[in-house]
Amino acid sequence: MIKSFKGQTPSIAESALISETACVIGDVQIGDRSSIWPGAVIRADCDVFQAGLRTRIGSNTHIEDNCVVHATESIGDNVVIGHGAVVEARRIGDNVLIGDNATVLTYVEIGDYCIVAAGAVVTEGMKIPAGSFVAGAPAKVKGRLSDKQIATIENTCSMVAVLVAEHRKDGF
Repeated sequence: MIKSFKGQTPSIAESALISETACVIGDVQIGDRSSIWPGAVIRADCDVFQAGLRTRIGSNTHIEDNCVVHATESIGDNVVIGHGAVVEARRIGDNVLIGDNATVLTYVEIGDYCIVAAGAVVTEGMKIPAGSFVAGAPAKVKGRLSDKQIATIENTCSMVAVLVAEHRKDGF
């Protein structure tokens, strides 16, 4: 479902793939080659940051099944938000992997090239520096990303992009 809110209608790149069971509400902009999978909800209907009711999602960014993205200002390019994650962050940089069932609370800022481990709970207002690996509940920066972890981000984005192309062929 694509729905307007307060006169603002989602703007979705023609090359983006949106599941018919996803829900995108309000002033949401979704970039080229991005995907929103079944059961995902993206709502730009709450002005938490006094910046207007808007959410910007970059290119080649994939929000997997049953995620909730609410009141988030921006999600960068080449991001994968894993199944069941809840994201209310202020900003997520480029080349970020947020693991399945992670929770990222309000006012959080995540730098470029970061991994938030599955099940992590990133507490309100946390600022995660670029290149960090974050895990735990509550989440803590556990260290810098290794070359292998950086490759994991890139490979995951590439894998999902291939999956998007396959689904598009099947009329998703």
